[in-house]
Amino acid sequence: MFDKALRYSYTDKKNIAAKRRGVFFIIILFFLIYIFITNLFFSMHVIENSSMQPSLNHGDRFIFSSTVIKRILPGIPFIDKLPAERGSIVLINKNIYQNYGGPKTILNKLVRFFSLNRIGLHGVEDQIFIKRVIAFPGDTISMSNYVLRVQPAGNAYIFTEFELSDKLYEINIPNVPAIWDEAIPFSGNMEKIVLDTDEFFVLSDDRSNTNDSRTWGPVPANSISGKALFRYWPINRIGLP
Repeated sequence: MFDKALRYSYTDKKNIAAKRRGVFFIIILFFLIYIFITNLFFSMHVIENSSMQPSLNHGDRFIFSSTVIKRILPGIPFIDKLPAERGSIVLINKNIYQNYGGPKTILNKLVRFFSLNRIGLHGVEDQIFIKRVIAFPGDTISMSNYVLRVQPAGNAYIFTEFELSDKLYEINIPNVPAIWDEAIPFSGNMEKIVLDTDEFFVLSDDRSNTNDSRTWGPVPANSISGKALFRYWPINRIGLP
């Protein structure tokens, strides 16, 4: 009976309340560290669909670097001037957060924090895409049979995307009917265009009906929010992308 009374004593209740506040403080501290790291340095994302097959599979998980630090600290020698190398896997942010404001952005990050990045607020993560950088600002590009042809800025020669890429990758070329209208973005053919000084051309590895620069058009540099550094899942495919 004495133990039971002690359990509900003022001192005991005060200690329990202090422990709860301590746990709450630790959780908030970890969340703030998570926000700081994922905004400035690294973030983790999962391939949510098959648009990057055959190179990447649905469910593959990656650690991405952040390009935000490059905008905050420009001119640092060890920070690349461009968001990524040719052929790199990048995050494309379609500026969804400017439509939601601070509170919903924070709430979305809170949900993703406690779900270990498995879920987010409905509609927010739908505007973040994982694609491959194919062409840089100033490049002249065209497409034939789903393969991009690139004439780099200041170069007299035209190369295929694979000849210029710093990464090895494969693409999935779909079989389409002979009567397929070439005016359709997914037809696999595209007339020449010249990328502006702040434009990048990004594509899916699956060149069938998946959204990328063929439908969006070239993307500005500030919408490239990260570059894939390391695949940590599945175990048998761990390594550099």
